[in-house]
Amino acid sequence: MSVKTISPAVLAMQDMALFVAVARVLSFTRASEASGIPIASLSRRISTLEQRVGVRLFERTTRHLTLTEPGKRYLERCEHIVQEADIAHEVLMDAVKRPAGHLRISMPVEFGLGYVSPIIDEFARHYPDITMDLDLSPRKANFADENIDVSIRLGEISDNLVARRLGSAERLLYASPAYLARFGTPRLPEDLSKHDCILQTYMAQPDVWQMISLERSVEIKVHGRFSTNNVSMTLKLAEQGYGIAVLSPIVARPAFDAGTIRRVLDDWSHPPISVYVLMSSRLVPARVRTFVDFLVSRLTM
Repeated sequence: MSVKTISPAVLAMQDMALFVAVARVLSFTRASEASGIPIASLSRRISTLEQRVGVRLFERTTRHLTLTEPGKRYLERCEHIVQEADIAHEVLMDAVKRPAGHLRISMPVEFGLGYVSPIIDEFARHYPDITMDLDLSPRKANFADENIDVSIRLGEISDNLVARRLGSAERLLYASPAYLARFGTPRLPEDLSKHDCILQTYMAQPDVWQMISLERSVEIKVHGRFSTNNVSMTLKLAEQGYGIAVLSPIVARPAFDAGTIRRVLDDWSHPPISVYVLMSSRLVPARVRTFVDFLVSRLTM
């Protein structure tokens, strides 16, 4: 019986992929868990690769693993090659079966609950072979450190990421009937400076509100007893009568319909906030591409 040997080219590609897996997380333990390869085997393969290329790719200590300068340059080239190989493999797999695998998706809490959850439900029924880990948080997730596949973000994007714009979300002003009965209803944007406003710390300037109408735009310096980084808490504080709040209509609608909050300055609003879906690269697995295309088709605003 003949023994089939692995060609040097295939072996080199496998070792390159293992190097990228370790370099992305800078941990043999985490790379071992993700790949299913024992730590000892993984370390031995990386050492063999270093001997083959003739340079040390990692600096190893008992507590830390860091890339050397040659290792960083090697990663820049290898990561693209490994991604291309993964995509080529998935293209072939797509021809014979539906997209499958695991997706890790990050999004703001209230936006995810209000806008994305119905789409997630529809997507899950269309693609039962894709599992999903949904990270709902106001902070910006780190793609590399947290193994994020897709992120939905509000506001302008400064990161070096691939972004597709979904549209923009409206932002209106609301307050409780009790607050308005006690302090009066603002008639002009300038009146906001005399009112308690609920400040949102995720805004670029929480205490400066830009107000726009069909005719003009003004900036108003505002103040208030409460500030928060959570939209649900902003809504709750507004319902409890602690001030005027900026909210998207989809978040405010249940309370508005129940009469616990009312619109303020009907002819004015905050500038709409842009909404993007982000990926770390244009070279993504089929499951990621399928989800993003599905999201864009359902959520273009």
